[in-house]
Amino acid sequence: MSTTSETGPGHTPAGSEGDAADHAAREQERELGEAGSQLSTAPKEDLPNLPNLPALGVLGWARWFWRQLTSMRVALLLLLLLSLAAIPGSLVPQTGVDETRVADFREQHEFLAPVYDKLGLFNVYSSVWFSAIYILLFISLIGCIAPRTLQFVGQLRGRPPGAPQRLTRLPAYTTWRTEADPEQVREAALALLRKRRFRAHLAGDAVAAEKGYLREAGNLAFHLALIVMLIAFAWGQLFKSEGNKLIVEGNGFANTLTQYDDFKSGNLFDVADLEPFSFEVKSFTGTYERSGPNKGTPRTYETELVYTQGAYGEEKTTTVKVNEPLVIGDSKVYLVSHGYAPVVTVRDGDGKVVFKDAVPLLPLDANVTSSGVVKVLDGYRNAEGKKEQLGFNAFFVPTFGGSQSGTMLSQFPGLDYPVLALSAYHGDLKADSGIPQSVYQMDKTKMKEFKDSDGELFKKMLTPGETMTLPDGAGSVTFEKDVREWAGFQMVQEPGGGWALGGALVAIAGLAGSLFIQRRRVWVRAVEGPNGVTVVEMAGLGRSESATVPEELGDLAGTLYDQAPGAPEPDPDPDPDPDPAPESSSDASDSSESPDPQAVPAEGAEKP
Repeated sequence: MSTTSETGPGHTPAGSEGDAADHAAREQERELGEAGSQLSTAPKEDLPNLPNLPALGVLGWARWFWRQLTSMRVALLLLLLLSLAAIPGSLVPQTGVDETRVADFREQHEFLAPVYDKLGLFNVYSSVWFSAIYILLFISLIGCIAPRTLQFVGQLRGRPPGAPQRLTRLPAYTTWRTEADPEQVREAALALLRKRRFRAHLAGDAVAAEKGYLREAGNLAFHLALIVMLIAFAWGQLFKSEGNKLIVEGNGFANTLTQYDDFKSGNLFDVADLEPFSFEVKSFTGTYERSGPNKGTPRTYETELVYTQGAYGEEKTTTVKVNEPLVIGDSKVYLVSHGYAPVVTVRDGDGKVVFKDAVPLLPLDANVTSSGVVKVLDGYRNAEGKKEQLGFNAFFVPTFGGSQSGTMLSQFPGLDYPVLALSAYHGDLKADSGIPQSVYQMDKTKMKEFKDSDGELFKKMLTPGETMTLPDGAGSVTFEKDVREWAGFQMVQEPGGGWALGGALVAIAGLAGSLFIQRRRVWVRAVEGPNGVTVVEMAGLGRSESATVPEELGDLAGTLYDQAPGAPEPDPDPDPDPDPAPESSSDASDSSESPDPQAVPAEGAEKP
């Protein structure tokens, strides 16, 4: 199209042409902005005129700070900072997880330890700076999502906006002429769009329709689910408890604080919150690969439990496997480890039994080579009749390689050839000193070695049923024909796990919806044109550039075209020249059949 000025035909000043182009660009931008309004709930940023920027004042600065904090950019930045802040918690030993490693770190790093203390790196997740990021992220997400949710609800209650004045300026557009009445075309378009699950209504001479609300709903659901997950994780960390217990076959456990081998909990945890239950380990079953490259690899690890929920609950039997915990209320009982507990009997010089029990030993390798100690604390008297305590370093292999192997290492994790090696001590184990001791280690500071005939430490390897006689009538130690197995359990009570899982599922679904669903609008205008023929215009607009909108518009146009087919082109005006040249007739015919230069057909709109 050309622009003609009032100065004369064919004469267009350069300034007028530039002004007209600028005006047309501004008009197009305005119309597209109106057509695409409210396709998103993202807040609009009104940039002030910088040369006339007034002083903000205290209230203005507070409002500016709040707008910045509740923007999605700041929320994403805080989420990134939270992820980075959590990195030291996995690299630096944490007091609430392993105090022993923290103590070792302090001894090895005399310069860094005070610095880490001031920065709170030994207790990252309860430090001031980590909590500040966490709380600011909460405020930012809530302040960002709340107004967008209200705006989205308003959009759901409203109707799609009416058609722009010039549909030709929209990205996807098509048009045709039909002999059907405009009302008939609009009714057919309204029924078609509603059948395709568009929200549609009549607005003047056009049908306005919109689809893809789940995109914004998914976006909001993702961020709401993120808030739920953060709350659930915080709740779980503050009120959680976690403890471990090693239990030999035939023994039991009650969920009280004194029963645990080690226990740690969240800052707001109360012992009264422990789930009341108890269980007994009936048996443990472990099978292993016997041959091939995976020889010795466990095939099954499972233990049979008889448990009771509550003080007067009914006894129930269940099987706990690796990664298949026993769930009791908010608590989960995991099977985490396994080992052997050979039954040892200790007698004094008169043959009196002073100790008989299964002694759990800790595995050292994948073939369950194990070590530990046997402690006789009470009831033993030496050959002189004086009270003493006995201690034995124990080394156990479930499958001995034989004396020719030259090593005391297990060859297989199964009980094929069990051997127990003991070395004997007597004296004071310092069990009454008030200092906690490990049941798997022996304090030898006040212990003396039993000596053999060569003056060396008295020790011996035993197979099931064999007895080691101590020197000078001090007694004997028997390795009974009974090797029990023990199972290590971890009892975890972490409230909020269900909420965290539900939030994660909703977040994934919401993210998928916001990524793969496109919100778009379609307008169908039908008006009476020249010669009494109806002119149908269809246009579509999406939130972002995508091939989906033109394809969908083409499909809709093709279906509507079947109901309102195109009208034949009108005959060209008769040429006043009585003897037209053949080529002129051809040119006229071509000109009459050429499409409107402003009609940009959508894909699939044409019909053969």
